Amino acid sequence: MEDSEKIMNTGQQSPKTAAKSKDQMLSGAAWRTGADMIGKILGVIYIIPWYAWMGRFGNEANSLFSMGYNIYALFLLISTVGIPAAIAREVARYNTLDDPNMAYRLVRQMLGVMLVLGIVASGLMFFLAGPLSALVGGKDSADLIPVMKSLALAVLIFPSMSVIRGYFQGLNQVKAYAMSQLLEQIVRVIWMLAATFAIMKLGSHNWQNAVTQSTLAAFIGMLGSYAVLFYYLQKSGNLNKLINPGPVKSKINALEIFRSTLHTAIPFIVIGSAIQIFKIIDNSTFMNMMPWVTNYSHNELLVLMSYFSANTDKLTMVLLGVALTLGSVSDPLITEHYVQGNRRELATLVGYNFQLYVGFMLPAVIGMSLLTKPIYTIFYQIPSGLQSSLFVFAILQTFLLGLYMIVYPPLTVMDHKRLAMRIFTLTLVIKLVLQVPMILIFHTYGPLLATTVSFLVGVFLCIRKLHELTHFSIKNTVRGIQGATLLTGFMAIVVIIVEIILGFIFGKSPGRIASVFIAAIAGGAGFYTYLWFAAKLGLLEKWFGPRGLSLRRKLHI
Repeated sequence: MEDSEKIMNTGQQSPKTAAKSKDQMLSGAAWRTGADMIGKILGVIYIIPWYAWMGRFGNEANSLFSMGYNIYALFLLISTVGIPAAIAREVARYNTLDDPNMAYRLVRQMLGVMLVLGIVASGLMFFLAGPLSALVGGKDSADLIPVMKSLALAVLIFPSMSVIRGYFQGLNQVKAYAMSQLLEQIVRVIWMLAATFAIMKLGSHNWQNAVTQSTLAAFIGMLGSYAVLFYYLQKSGNLNKLINPGPVKSKINALEIFRSTLHTAIPFIVIGSAIQIFKIIDNSTFMNMMPWVTNYSHNELLVLMSYFSANTDKLTMVLLGVALTLGSVSDPLITEHYVQGNRRELATLVGYNFQLYVGFMLPAVIGMSLLTKPIYTIFYQIPSGLQSSLFVFAILQTFLLGLYMIVYPPLTVMDHKRLAMRIFTLTLVIKLVLQVPMILIFHTYGPLLATTVSFLVGVFLCIRKLHELTHFSIKNTVRGIQGATLLTGFMAIVVIIVEIILGFIFGKSPGRIASVFIAAIAGGAGFYTYLWFAAKLGLLEKWFGPRGLSLRRKLHI
């Protein structure tokens, strides 16, 4: 009862306290957004020198890197099991109850639990490196084993590091959280590029060793992140309190929190890792099945896989990051309206979410598809016809994958986790059934076709259930989507015309520098065209409210 009263009393804030809380929230959002954006930019830009220094082995190296990272990303998801969010929630709760020592004890106990989990997960990845490499890389995959082992080191420390990040998040000290993420990316990219240059330009020229050092960079980056977190712990005076917490008012069992979090998080982990799981299926089936019907060597298969997977993933993941951001922004609001029983507001929000998604993603996907040649040239090389067509297919497919990331979270937050799991299972079964025949018939297009069909079914079922639960207006939603589609059409016309004109200036096969100008000028013209028509039709205000009006004024439209 006392706990409840304390929580209720903290909700009765003075205007000055409320303003301070708002400032903290805005500051935290700015730090997280800024760090995330810089990290994403670094995660894309590094590929230009890295791929160039790999020389004629660039495609094979990118595929090897991607295969290792797909397994690694899945291990990271499993090894953290939603603990950072749980830590943040509990730390905030005990600080609200004026029991900070309990928060210190909780973090200290969870560090022990997650350290054990990290050792287990890392050990599994290290000692199963051989079988995992054969699974995703085929029988001639010995070069993937050291890549897996190097990534196992990062899995070792990530779970415990995520506890400290969760602690800072619970204190709403987002600067420490954001700086740790940013420095992790900076250190990782510096190590990758320095090691690759040293090996490929100054040393042995062994591209497999260069890839292994590039994946080891994940572990080096996390060491940098850990250093930042400990710096902020020491600076804030919390490090000594974590080591020697004082007396507490409450009791807590870290293992119980771990068990309850695990029970809650499993559906989110499984469903949220769908794209990662599908990538692993693509790697393993393509590398193991293609030798049945072709005479390609192992390295030639790595090159082909880079065309439809590794090379495209580096860029499509940026778009999927936008979809994930849109989903994370709307989920708390959907949860709030659902719990409060505001059915009309819930229906409006779900319909609006679809419109906002299409308004963001459709022009991005179409624009990147139209600028395939200059974009591919900037990051990799002048593309062949096969590379271009596979890149366009993968970019267009990103719209569907991003839509999946928008439609499944509302089902889970509205207490339909089992249904979401059943839909995911059906999607996975369709993928597995179609995968082998699609590869045997369509070769490099096979994995993309199988993924497209399976996600079409999964997304359709999710949308149908969302409509059944919320009764969002299909008519209003479609009308909003039609507006974004029309604007995208205008944008596409401008991009095509500008690209044709620039083609006369730079020639039919422009190099990297010329491609930068083409992508910037044609893409910029298309982007401005989209914003101009959106402003004239009142869509900016509809999508962004007062911020849309402010944007319109800044653009003088």
